[in-house]
Amino acid sequence: MSENRSNPEPVLPRAWPFEEARKLAEHVDARAAARPDDAAGPALLETGYGPSGLPHIGTFGEVARTSWVRQAYTALTGRPTRLLAFSDDMDALRKVPDNVPNRDLLEKYIGQPLSRVPDPFGTHESFAAHNNARLCSFLDSFGFEYEFASSTTYYTSGRFDAALKRVLEVHDEILAVILPTLGPDRRATYSPVLPLHPRTGEVMQVKMDAIDAAAGTVRWTDAEGETFETPVTCGHAKMQWKADWAMRWYALGVDYEMSGKDLIDSVRLSGRICRILGGTPPAGLTYELFLDENGQKISKSKGNGLSVEEWLRYAPQESLGQFMFNQPQRAKRLFFDVIPKTADDYLTHVEKAKALQAADSDSADLKANPAWFIHKGHIPTDAGSPVPFGMLLNLASVANAETPEVLWGFIRRYDTSVSPESHPMLAHLVSHAIAYYADFVRPAKTFRAPTEQERAALVDLADALRGYEGEAADAATLQNLVFEIGKRHAFEPLRSWFGCLYEVLLGQKEGPRFGGFVALYGVAETVALIEAALLRDSQA
Repeated sequence: MSENRSNPEPVLPRAWPFEEARKLAEHVDARAAARPDDAAGPALLETGYGPSGLPHIGTFGEVARTSWVRQAYTALTGRPTRLLAFSDDMDALRKVPDNVPNRDLLEKYIGQPLSRVPDPFGTHESFAAHNNARLCSFLDSFGFEYEFASSTTYYTSGRFDAALKRVLEVHDEILAVILPTLGPDRRATYSPVLPLHPRTGEVMQVKMDAIDAAAGTVRWTDAEGETFETPVTCGHAKMQWKADWAMRWYALGVDYEMSGKDLIDSVRLSGRICRILGGTPPAGLTYELFLDENGQKISKSKGNGLSVEEWLRYAPQESLGQFMFNQPQRAKRLFFDVIPKTADDYLTHVEKAKALQAADSDSADLKANPAWFIHKGHIPTDAGSPVPFGMLLNLASVANAETPEVLWGFIRRYDTSVSPESHPMLAHLVSHAIAYYADFVRPAKTFRAPTEQERAALVDLADALRGYEGEAADAATLQNLVFEIGKRHAFEPLRSWFGCLYEVLLGQKEGPRFGGFVALYGVAETVALIEAALLRDSQA
């Protein structure tokens, strides 16, 4: 007699973008149930950009992470999506940036919408247009798929008109939410509506004398005592940013937007305003902020962080993706010393992903792998590297390599089938390793003398390598040889033996699996390295 059993739930990938995709799917389903006429539309994901400055590593992180949620959502549901990269280019210029030319040109435009401020670089019609173009170029360089949206265009085209009129209808309710969060002085003049001065073009932060929801206008008085009545439609006014955020969610039907931990209160406040307007706040992820080398929050104004350009000097783009993928809800140090490990983490994941893809391109384990996201769902066969980045750094260190050709000499001897053409990722890593070694490893190299126990073990290791008769590139056998010598000389714990190898031979605190290093550097060369270290100590 057969049993009736329901089909088991499919195994879903255990990766944070899929957790976010589930939240997004629930949000979209709830929207469809509440507004059946809008059920067929794609899920709308949004990222925000303030064009008073240039795109930076945080911009990359937010767009990359949102794109991964989008990818997971499509894999989970099969439904369409859109990603809107929204530029708040109607915001007022608050101060002249320090890093632009012709700063005097901008002084008289303080308070003007960024889209009306001249471009100090002289290449675009406005400062906002210049920075918007830089944003698009930046996102395009990483292959992101997105739609660019300009706040100025949306306001002036009437795209927000209905939502702005709705703001006037619930103006007092919005005030009741926001005023308790403000100080006494700001509370006295606050309005969610910022009219543009009809003569100066300035974005006015003034109290509203009257609201006419039916006419869609506000009445206000400027500093000279002149009173104006301004329509809120067609770009004659904009919203304060928290109310603006809420209005945008409402007007566009945004389904998902992530934000940093520093905006938790703002997200909560904007969500309340969105509900007052009659909308539903989007689902989203609160990600942690990056820390500098001292554990302090990274600040653009302090310049204590690491730029995209700096990261890409020392490691490939895929490693930056790996860094952003790792535990977004945990604060992480973003400094130069995290680059080598992150690059090798990527290489480890991509090799696992290639094997998983070959076995089953639709497996849950593959879709939980960071490389599946970084490579947009398909791992290229030439992704990855037969030599870890950390190993290349150590090779550069002992060889004092100043050019890629030095490293390639060792690599070709290690494996004659490897070339820059056959392994493009390795070619990139070699160039990055040379740069990283020159800037960070070489200046920090500090050799120490071995203890008597270490000296005896190093002599033993050199003798064992002289008599080694196995395959020169057999990293596992060489690792076992090194391991056995450490045990023979009673190192406790055994990792202190490997610490000796790194500090005495390489001049650094950490290093690679030493057997792999010997296989790549060469057995005879490693013997010479040990002899040189012992000689250096005896002459000290």
